[in-house]
Amino acid sequence: MGGSVFAEALLERVRQARAALGVALEAEDAYSVAVAQDELDDAVRVARRHGVDVGPLKAEAEGE
Repeated sequence: MGGSVFAEALLERVRQARAALGVALEAEDAYSVAVAQDELDDAVRVARRHGVDVGPLKAEAEGE
């Protein structure tokens, strides 16, 4: 797997995790929020470990 393909797969994982978190938050489902947040945290961690810029997380973007 080429580097750019790998990076794109990591970015897609982050996008999907962010979307799932948004859905869980909208549904106000605490369990789903916890699971989605864990997946997002893991996806971002893996991407950053491999030098893939995922952009700021929402809390980072808001200065929290």
